[in-house]
Amino acid sequence: MSNISKIASTFLAICVAPIAMAQDLSDEELLSRFLNQRDVFKSVEGADMGQTRSLTTRGLKLVTVDDATATSAKETTGVAVNSTPADQNKPLVIGVLEPELQVNLRISFGFDSAAIATSEKPKLTQMCNVMKSSDIKLFRVIGHTDSSGSDAYNERLSVLRAEEVARFLVDDCGMAPTRLETIGLGERFLFDANDPDAEENRRVEFQAIS
Repeated sequence: MSNISKIASTFLAICVAPIAMAQDLSDEELLSRFLNQRDVFKSVEGADMGQTRSLTTRGLKLVTVDDATATSAKETTGVAVNSTPADQNKPLVIGVLEPELQVNLRISFGFDSAAIATSEKPKLTQMCNVMKSSDIKLFRVIGHTDSSGSDAYNERLSVLRAEEVARFLVDDCGMAPTRLETIGLGERFLFDANDPDAEENRRVEFQAIS
């Protein structure tokens, strides 16, 4: 396990308690979490990640991830969301939130697939409506997997699933693509570090970052 995985697993193992997933929250509770997320992300704006490998404040732990690629959601002809590589000259900074600040959605996909099951779309529609009605400028959609499969496979699958969720938000729900950023982190940040194969780890996380 890499150092970044150890940091993430230790942090989450300490903090994880029976925390409600997003589908169990009301619109008001979801919006409250998003606003709290935005507040903590604002509190660390301008942090120099070139001088420190991690920074923790107000329930948010910033860590750099060396082997992941962030993407931005941009509208293109025929395809609502297109992946654009992040600046390769800068470390990718990921915010690891304490569970009570997280917005995690368990979404069922086909086996070895990024296709969203029809039964899952009402969850995403609720999420989208809350996001659209807020004044939050940018949301990050993060794909996570469990630990089964290789690191490379899990990372690729998590990217595809995050992008598919973003496509749904744009195409089916009318979310402005400029308000979305997608990233796949594979198995790096397990929600249930005590059970790496638990279904809770196969999730899509939403962060209000500005």
